[in-house]
Amino acid sequence: MTFNIRKDPKRIVVICIAAVLMAVNIKSFVRTGGLYPGGATGVTILLQTIFERFFGIEVPYSIINLLLNAVPVYIGFRFIGKKFTLLSCLMIVLTSFLTDIIPAQIITYDILLISIFGGILNGLAISMCLMVNATSGGTDFISIYLSEKKGVDAWNMILGINIIIISIAGFLFGWDKALYSIIFQYASTQVLHLLYKRYQKQTFFIVSDKPKEICDAIFAVSNHGATILEGKGSYEHCERNVVYSVVSREEVKKVVQAVRKIDENAFINELKTDELSGRFYQKPTD
Repeated sequence: MTFNIRKDPKRIVVICIAAVLMAVNIKSFVRTGGLYPGGATGVTILLQTIFERFFGIEVPYSIINLLLNAVPVYIGFRFIGKKFTLLSCLMIVLTSFLTDIIPAQIITYDILLISIFGGILNGLAISMCLMVNATSGGTDFISIYLSEKKGVDAWNMILGINIIIISIAGFLFGWDKALYSIIFQYASTQVLHLLYKRYQKQTFFIVSDKPKEICDAIFAVSNHGATILEGKGSYEHCERNVVYSVVSREEVKKVVQAVRKIDENAFINELKTDELSGRFYQKPTD
């Protein structure tokens, strides 16, 4: 495990900002609306509510959240990456203690606004962590593990798990807040899909007279291979070469720029790839 002197401080700063954003979101939106957002955060708040209402005990957010993240952190160290997990631990610890320390600033009591904008802020905070190769903990570790092991975008699977958690909260404390919590979680997941594209795939069909150079360029910028297909143009009735390749969606812009440098007249067709079977290079998590 090595540290990049120039890159890692930037990652730490982003994680600190994300931790503050998530803690403020929990105090100002989640708790104001009485929501249960799913994941380790949702379970922590659920357990806090259970202890308070049924046993009259106020348990700090930090204690429960740190205990719940013990197993996910082990999964991170064991299967994902040591630096990734250490940076994630920073996020988990900061968020836990900041949630206990930061005073609540109530912005609105409108439960629908809380659900939507709280979900957006939650998704933004998680995306900030993921974009600097860390996570906010809890089910995010599990999602990344499944994404790397199965090669699919697993965030929707985690959404399903979170709905189960929310359903338990609904059974114990009322279905209105549980249903609003699903809106919160859905908004958060959509922001994740929009901002974080590491495990999403994009298929390229590129028609060009320079297929070999384009294949080399795709490999240079993304480390993904390509296949050259032979075809015939239906309009000019002449031989055409088509380059077929699948890359991560976060690499799409680099690939298009590389292709345009080689052949500015190339015809580029991009298709969203929902599922992929076979060998696909995934940049390792540090």
